[in-house]
Amino acid sequence: MYTALLEARCVPTEDTYALLLRAYCNVGSLHRAEGVISEMREHGIPPSATVYNAYLDGLLKARCTEKAVEVYQRMKRDRCRTNTETYTLMINVYGKSKQPMSAMKVFNEMQSIGCKANICTYTALVNAFAREGLCEKAEEVFEEMQQAGHEPDVYAYNALMEAYSRAGFPQGASEIFSLMQHMGCEPDRASYNILVDAYGRAGRHREAEAVFESLKQHGMAPTMKSHMLLLSAHARSGNVARCEEVMAQLHKSGLVPDTFALNAMLNAYGRTGRLDDMERLLAAMEHRGSCDVSTYNVVVNAYGRAGYLERMEAAFAAMKGKRGIAADVVTWTSRMGAYARKKEYRRCLEIFEEMVDAGCYPDAGTAKVLVAACSDEQQVEQVTAIVRSMHKEAKTLFTV
Repeated sequence: MYTALLEARCVPTEDTYALLLRAYCNVGSLHRAEGVISEMREHGIPPSATVYNAYLDGLLKARCTEKAVEVYQRMKRDRCRTNTETYTLMINVYGKSKQPMSAMKVFNEMQSIGCKANICTYTALVNAFAREGLCEKAEEVFEEMQQAGHEPDVYAYNALMEAYSRAGFPQGASEIFSLMQHMGCEPDRASYNILVDAYGRAGRHREAEAVFESLKQHGMAPTMKSHMLLLSAHARSGNVARCEEVMAQLHKSGLVPDTFALNAMLNAYGRTGRLDDMERLLAAMEHRGSCDVSTYNVVVNAYGRAGYLERMEAAFAAMKGKRGIAADVVTWTSRMGAYARKKEYRRCLEIFEEMVDAGCYPDAGTAKVLVAACSDEQQVEQVTAIVRSMHKEAKTLFTV
């Protein structure tokens, strides 16, 4: 269509280029997206904030956060005038990258140049802290939003609920839910889902079940995510029978279980030691092609906790052979954890080196597993030194 537009000698506008950028990012053609920027420059058209914002939005939706940061820096180097949308997008980028303090830095930069934040900006910042369970910081931003004259909407309340959920305070999430209703803001399906998750994360599966039922009583149809969160709640409590009932209920609703729901069921089998059932479900998922890295993380962790190291290594090898699936920090840490339980310190270090060589950087969980593998003070000192050097290199925060 774009080619036809050029052939018809129509002059593309910045909106045309913005649409092209979003389209290329949506299908993962980042080189073509870059080509659009190059083409604009060749025609003497400097990319405007509208164009850059479209590019950032496309990259955000495609989860290409590192590229988004690079484009944002380029935008500033080009002295392109940033606006509220630009800063809101970048707060979302850093939030989804689990870098809330970087998101806060962008917000402060925005204020320093006199660019006014809107309710979407504040909600994005609340979400950035919420993802890390930093409920006090999320609460501060929420209050600042109100002081700035913005009336919280359902998205803002949901973001604050999420903060309490991730922090392990379901009562706090429930109080925000009640406050929302008291203030005349009607909870939506996402509000109920967050509350189901909050209770599920805290191991309070009965309350999670009650919220799920309340969702239906208020005339809302549970989505795939609703069922998945309820599954996860019962999986944590070890109630596999109820998990299977929820899965049957999901089928009865005409929904086809997605990878998230299947992973929750897989986790239920793994956590309760029903490894034969886990293996059957895994085989079905592999046949269907619905596995992702979380699928194998569940399996690796289940085998590791059960002490079946050979099966764990076989699952790890199988994952490495799958196109588009790469071991993440959870995979490597779970694998190390299995050997740490047996105090096989040297093996843990070997896996740690493999992990770093694969370009995967450790997190606080990795550091704790390495320390757990130590049998004496000398090993603890060695691990501490390794972790500190990795912290400097990867700028990763550890709590050892």
